[in-house]
Amino acid sequence: MKILLSRLLNQELAKREEERARLKGERIVAGWSNQIRSYVLHPYKMVKDHRTDYQVGDAEGVLAGDLDGFINAYLRAGLGD
Repeated sequence: MKILLSRLLNQELAKREEERARLKGERIVAGWSNQIRSYVLHPYKMVKDHRTDYQVGDAEGVLAGDLDGFINAYLRAGLGD
């Protein structure tokens, strides 16, 4: 009986681990190759979105919250699906 309970417990734990892995999805390592946006503040000013190749020369405006151009470029690229 103990063996049966042990096997059932192991099976249930394996199911839970599979479900957790499915929900968690693929793990993406945060690194330089995964950056979304680059900010250049000196000697010239530019912000570039690497997903859509959209760039703007008003870095202060972007830092102040003017993200409409980036949002529109992201939606036009169809990345939000």
